[in-house]
Amino acid sequence: MSEQIETPQGAPTGFWQATTIDLAHCLRFYSRLPVPPLPWEQNAHALPDFSRLVRVLPLAGLILGGIPALVFALSYFLALGPWLSATLAVAAATLTTGAFHEDGLADTADSFGGSTRERRLEIMRDSRIGSFGASALFLGLLLRIGALAGLTSVAGWQTGMLALLITASLSRTIGLMPLVFLPPARIDGAAYAVGQPTREGFWFAAALAGLITIILGMIGNLPPSGVALMLILSGLTGWGFIRLSMKHLGGQTGDIAGATQQIAEIAALIGLLTAAQP
Repeated sequence: MSEQIETPQGAPTGFWQATTIDLAHCLRFYSRLPVPPLPWEQNAHALPDFSRLVRVLPLAGLILGGIPALVFALSYFLALGPWLSATLAVAAATLTTGAFHEDGLADTADSFGGSTRERRLEIMRDSRIGSFGASALFLGLLLRIGALAGLTSVAGWQTGMLALLITASLSRTIGLMPLVFLPPARIDGAAYAVGQPTREGFWFAAALAGLITIILGMIGNLPPSGVALMLILSGLTGWGFIRLSMKHLGGQTGDIAGATQQIAEIAALIGLLTAAQP
């Protein structure tokens, strides 16, 4: 029998209701989508607890990837071409999340202007963007658009659409790796406030993200080597950021998680593009 959770009205909430609550919290945290309160939620706008939410993050990522994927497909059918379709898809993804991950990439890049750990953390909390951050943001967007457009040119729009779905789920899961395997670099940041995901929860999420990648790859008849490269390169990105963050900050922050997600997405797209070449 599934665990029962009591709602304010006293009505029991079972496993599936609890799962949808976690999924709704994930979507609210990772996006600007107006996710309405569910009838069985106690507090729809409470700070998410990542020690629990990590298990449904691959599914939340898949949902969020559906928006740019639909924009991409519609743009392509309107004969806008691979580059403009890819640009509109990446724009839709950025708007959906409110540049949530892009902000982390920019702040992480700016932190390389600091000579000490304390100065780097101070830079990362500054809302202003510097030259390092602006360059990283521009190059990150360009690489995502270029890889998606190139993939569409050599493998078709269906492959591009599936790539958007896969990377949305896979990269967000990889983005958790620094949060899981490193201590917080400070005790007053967002990454500390939402709680540290458990390693067991992460491995469950990683397995789910891998399964989603493999199933969508089979549905879209993606090259097995491309699917393997997506998994391997994104995983190496997470491992690389763990080492970088420990050396750079002595721990992790939410900005590091955002940067990891962005680079993991780029790595996965380039991996699939490499394998899709005729």
